[in-house]
Amino acid sequence: MKQKMGPAATSLALLCLCSLGVCVPMGTGSAAPAQVRTSYAAYEPEVKRTRGDVPDILPEPEAEPTSPVSDFENSYNYVLSRLASMDLAIHKLNVGHYTLDVKVSQLMDRLSRMDAKVGELEDSIQEVYQHSKDNRKEIGRLEGCEKGQRIGYKCYLVYNSLEDYAGASRKCIERGGRMAMPRDRKEQEALADYVKNFFHPGNWPVWLGVNDLRSEGLYLFDDGTRVTYFQWRKHFLSSQPDGGRRENCVAMSSDDGDWWDHYCDRTMNYMCEFDDRVAL
Repeated sequence: MKQKMGPAATSLALLCLCSLGVCVPMGTGSAAPAQVRTSYAAYEPEVKRTRGDVPDILPEPEAEPTSPVSDFENSYNYVLSRLASMDLAIHKLNVGHYTLDVKVSQLMDRLSRMDAKVGELEDSIQEVYQHSKDNRKEIGRLEGCEKGQRIGYKCYLVYNSLEDYAGASRKCIERGGRMAMPRDRKEQEALADYVKNFFHPGNWPVWLGVNDLRSEGLYLFDDGTRVTYFQWRKHFLSSQPDGGRRENCVAMSSDDGDWWDHYCDRTMNYMCEFDDRVAL
């Protein structure tokens, strides 16, 4: 049989509990011991686990399972992203191609204008060259008539410069004249005296504009007309012409004015003739 606590004992117990921080209001009856037990439980010290209670390596989380639907979506999204990148690259390429096309068009326009300028420059150069040739011919003609020998409507000038037959012909044409072509006895005798005085006291042959290059034995002047007067050297030891098919070009001897046939590639002095505009 339990013995009940009196009021004094109960009050003393409550006072002790209040001193510990747990107060139970009066009149709670049998509920007080439960609350007291609860309060004691709250003040129980927390038991800490030692370091050895926690595992050093935590287990890796398990991979989430994949489904065929999610793999398809990932592949589809990847393809779309790649297509978007390709579309952007193609757009950049088109922009670059358009820019290049514009640059090429501009370059072609510039080249076209430059080509027109070059054409104009070539025309100007050709015009200057033609003027230079004309001036050179006029200067050559004036020089021939100033320094050379005037005979009728012609002027003759000896050039103390060694050239073969073709070179001598070209030089005379460049100077506005042609190789000397004595057409009668009067011109022949005048030229013989002029050449003899020019090289006196030496004896140097000079090319004349006479040859039979076109046909053996058919002598023509350098302008293509036929020779009708000849002044071949006549001597019992060396009668001219004697070169046959080997010697086809004619030169005048400066000591006596006689004609000799020679190899056309031989170099010797030459004489040009020019048309004089004023008759003497």
